[in-house]
Amino acid sequence: MPDRGGGPSGPRIRVGRPSRRVRTLLMTLGVLAVLAMTFVMFAGFWTDWLWYRSVHYSSVFTTTLWTKIGLFFVFGLLMAAAVGFNIWLAHRLRPPLSAMSMEQQSLDRYRMGIAPYKRWLLLAITSLVGLIAGASASGQWRTWLMWVNGVPFHQKDPQFHLDVSFYAFDLPWYRFLLGFGFAAAVLSLIAAALTHYLYGGLRITSPGARATAAATGHLSVLLGLFVALKAVAYWLDRYGLAVKSSDFKATGNWTGLRYVDANAYLPAKTILFCIAVICALLFFATLWRRTWQLPVIGFGLMVLSAILIGGLYPAIVQKFQVQPNEQAKESPYVEKNLKATREAYGIDGTDVQNYPGLSDTKDKAKLRSDADTAASIRLMDPNIVSPTFQQLQQVRNYYGFPSNLDVDRYTKDGKDQDTVIGLRELNLAGIPKNNWINDHFRYTHGYGAVAAKGTTADDEGRPVFTEYDLPSKGDLGSYQQQIYYGEKTTQYSIVGGPQKEIDYSDDSGEKTTSYKGKSGISLSSPVNRAAYAVAFGEPQILYSGAIGEGSRILYNRTPKERVEAVAPWLTIDGDAYPAVVDGKIQWIVDAYTTTNGYPYASRTTLGDTTADSLTAANNQRAVVAQQNQVNYIRNSVKATVDAYTGDVKLYQWDTEDPVLKTWMKAFPNTVKAKSSISPALMAHLRYPQDLFKVQRELLTRYHVKDAQTFLSGSEVWQVPDDPTNRSGSAVPPYYLSMKLPGKTSQAFSLTTTMTPNGRDNLSAFVSVNAEAGTPGYGKINILKLPTGRTVDGPKRVQSQFNSEPSIAESIRLLRGGDSEVEYGNLLTVPLDDGLLYVEPVYVRGGDLKYPLLRKVLVTYGGSTAFEDTLDKALNVVFGAESSTTPPPDEGTKNPPTSSNPTVQDALDDAQKAFDQGQEALKKGDWKAYGEAQKDLEDALKRAEDAQAKAGGNAGADKTTDKTTDKSADKSADKNADKSSSPSSSPSSEKSPGSG
Repeated sequence: MPDRGGGPSGPRIRVGRPSRRVRTLLMTLGVLAVLAMTFVMFAGFWTDWLWYRSVHYSSVFTTTLWTKIGLFFVFGLLMAAAVGFNIWLAHRLRPPLSAMSMEQQSLDRYRMGIAPYKRWLLLAITSLVGLIAGASASGQWRTWLMWVNGVPFHQKDPQFHLDVSFYAFDLPWYRFLLGFGFAAAVLSLIAAALTHYLYGGLRITSPGARATAAATGHLSVLLGLFVALKAVAYWLDRYGLAVKSSDFKATGNWTGLRYVDANAYLPAKTILFCIAVICALLFFATLWRRTWQLPVIGFGLMVLSAILIGGLYPAIVQKFQVQPNEQAKESPYVEKNLKATREAYGIDGTDVQNYPGLSDTKDKAKLRSDADTAASIRLMDPNIVSPTFQQLQQVRNYYGFPSNLDVDRYTKDGKDQDTVIGLRELNLAGIPKNNWINDHFRYTHGYGAVAAKGTTADDEGRPVFTEYDLPSKGDLGSYQQQIYYGEKTTQYSIVGGPQKEIDYSDDSGEKTTSYKGKSGISLSSPVNRAAYAVAFGEPQILYSGAIGEGSRILYNRTPKERVEAVAPWLTIDGDAYPAVVDGKIQWIVDAYTTTNGYPYASRTTLGDTTADSLTAANNQRAVVAQQNQVNYIRNSVKATVDAYTGDVKLYQWDTEDPVLKTWMKAFPNTVKAKSSISPALMAHLRYPQDLFKVQRELLTRYHVKDAQTFLSGSEVWQVPDDPTNRSGSAVPPYYLSMKLPGKTSQAFSLTTTMTPNGRDNLSAFVSVNAEAGTPGYGKINILKLPTGRTVDGPKRVQSQFNSEPSIAESIRLLRGGDSEVEYGNLLTVPLDDGLLYVEPVYVRGGDLKYPLLRKVLVTYGGSTAFEDTLDKALNVVFGAESSTTPPPDEGTKNPPTSSNPTVQDALDDAQKAFDQGQEALKKGDWKAYGEAQKDLEDALKRAEDAQAKAGGNAGADKTTDKTTDKSADKSADKNADKSSSPSSSPSSEKSPGSG
């Protein structure tokens, strides 16, 4: 064997401690690692604080932070103290270690091993349980703030006669405390039992007594505390029945007491409470009796009672008392559920009136005249025409519109006009060259609003724009057009520094700007730059020369996330919409207060009830895609976000909502009074879609007030599927200015239809006054159709459209070549005891991939028309012409698609071919029609090629290297600019607002 320890035969190898230099290096690396982790945590905290301070909602940050910290330390220390005290007490009560058994001898090595470290071990255990408990408690900051700031509802539940605030604010906090108490008791019991076992107080295999008197008394007290807490749980469960959810076959999701709850579970909980109190006293009595016999018997009795009284007895009552006569037994409780649910969702004031659904008016001229005033029928579907806005008003590739535009009202010549509006927001995907400077310094904002009349189209089927061009001009007047905050603006930007931003481009070239707003956070401080470099994972922020004096970073830029951040206690509507108010573009955001603690009110899942065919097609718009259940909701706050400054304002909208009042106490001075809403802003506020979708889902069952009818299910409705597409999702509600029966004027409304459960005929037409600031705002009206006569619903109407031979043939011809036909919103309008259905039909023609309005489908009283315009279709349906000549359209005429002669010539040829095809179609000359379709396809192809070439040149970034000749680029830019300018068209020279 060789000598491994060294010796004459070889050198001795020493394995010793690391050198001082190595130890110093390791210590330095360790310190640096700790400092790095500390700075990463600091960066997140510091950037959050800076952001809240920049939006002037620092009180929200501090209140939330201190509440979380307070809960963390209070409950963390309580849990650590409870567990630590019981470990210490068990160790203090340990028996003397004499004549140890074999079991104790085997544990001796563990005792000896931990003896030198027992204080550190105790500290480690208590710290761990304290950290876990504190982290869990800090997540209950909303529950704590609602409990400590809760205000009364001044409404009492029908069973216990307690104010609703007890269930909404108090009961959740009591349940948290109870859960914390159970956790503390169980952890203390486990820790004490292990300690007693380790030190001989408990024995498992040794002969003689299994536990010492001290261990018996200690553990009995802990078990007694656990059982006492169970008694408290039984008592709280009595009140919990008022907000308990259960599956009730007659109603589906049910909340509140039923017959079996009131007559079986409620007395059972009271009896179990009494048994648990007695059982807890028996455990406490072991301090004197030193025996487990009576407590064990009591505990067994409690378990048996819970099975028999709490489980078996209610099942017997349900089986033999309720089921044989369910309607009679459940009716009183259903009435309570009906009343509470209608109140909780704000549908208790719904006005239901019978509506024939079939007109008996013989005067066709009167019907035709009434059709002109029944509604401002919107032909521009905001969910269809976004590509048209994009094509005609994008102007530059780095601008874009949302896939769903918005409907608003603007006043012109003293009259409200339904308007489709969208903002020309920044589209990073269209930037000529993506790099860090371009994405975050040069291309920082969108520019201008684009609006069009909702009720008409021009001769070519395009929107009639009332706000257009770049910079935007038209009926909206002068306003701040830069859009730094928008729905599509999801990346951060650094503005205000040495690097100039691209503002917009016109015939003279690019215009640059530098942000002058006070929004964002200054990057002049090295600490701020380092913090954001870490927070965003972007080291260039720390050392980039593009950042200098005056540089500010903008982030959290979508309206929804800004409102969510400053008011984390609100649920935000899925559709923020823009409005030009007092010379500024303001994003208007609806926000809700909710709770799931309203007694007897049935719960609903917001994510499910707010889903429809639009959210299915565009997931980004599905807000309330939360899956939490609520049984109370109010549109209590209207919020605005300035598109230029990002300034967030919260306005109290529902002045009676106790949930909002509670949060206003918790976060004072964050919500402005309703009276501070300006008249200009009030004119653009509207009833929110998501709230209406929740309410209409509840109204499918809760439109009835009679318990017997409710239980029978004979009047159950459903929201029909959208018949205009194959998504299989619910039809979305539509904004529409319309006149209800008995009213003398139109009101801006949100409308929907209802059908019987499992059938396609119409049950009801539901609308809500969506015009804020008017006396009828928020009033839901239901026109209930007769059950003895079939009135066609949306799906049947759509089927009739599709099955009409002449219409089907026209649709087939419109699809000629590679054209696509799209159906717009199927609008329903009450008219002289009947229902008028109107549906615009769009065509994406060949290579021009944007929809144009080509036809209008109208049906009334079994008569159907498919014409080029709404007026023509109404004339055909009613067999009479309008008695009033519509005033000349003074709105802005559409800009031509391009002033490039090649494009315009091709479009002229396309229009000519289309007109020839229509003439051939009327004559039945299929050969001529086929030739016209071929000519149309060729012309559209030429227009597409020429437009693509012009658009590519227009989007060229003049700051990047291009191989294309600069003069050619400049010429292309000019052509592209002219292509969307109404001033280049003779028809737009007299447009209002163009000067």
